[in-house]
Amino acid sequence: MLKRYTAGARLYAVHSVERIVYRVGRFSGINALRTARGDIVLDLGCGTGLNLPLLLDRVGADGHVIGVDRSSSMLAVARDRVRRNGWSNVSLLEADVLLLDPAQITSLALRQGARSRVDAAFSSYAMSVFDDWMPAWELLRAVARPGARAGIVDMALPTGAAAVFAPLARLACAAGGADITARPWQALERAAADAEHTVLRGGHIHVVTGTLP
Repeated sequence: MLKRYTAGARLYAVHSVERIVYRVGRFSGINALRTARGDIVLDLGCGTGLNLPLLLDRVGADGHVIGVDRSSSMLAVARDRVRRNGWSNVSLLEADVLLLDPAQITSLALRQGARSRVDAAFSSYAMSVFDDWMPAWELLRAVARPGARAGIVDMALPTGAAAVFAPLARLACAAGGADITARPWQALERAAADAEHTVLRGGHIHVVTGTLP
């Protein structure tokens, strides 16, 4: 699975039909995350850094984004994106989130914002790629402060009239190694009393945001 992502890192945005299908989920999720200027945000499974400009626009120059991904090739693209844009308030960490010690995230948060946990955590189209997304969710919970905002964007089969596109959705998810039946956003729905759930692209994209206790 990691090899699939490594080999296609530089063409990921093309292969995933990013602009046509999936970018709307990023926009919707990050808008609903409602981060504030100066916030420290964790981007879990940040890939090539497609969320970075959207998150940085929200947190401003005084905020910071910590991106974590296990693919060195994808992070190479993300680092190049950071360099080209001159973003000094981004930290990128190469690590398998299933094995990552939460202290590595909290130490970065302390270094960047003098606080021990992040103010918000976001994951888009990443948890369904993990063999087991529950440890990733537990990591997110461990590094987020009480009252932090969280957002999960991921995929499911299209429904209703859009069900005709289900074979294409299955193909796209299989190409990326994603489990289209994973539904990781359900963990956030259970944890956040104020969870908001938006369904896009005929049921293919699910966006859930909420406040962690």
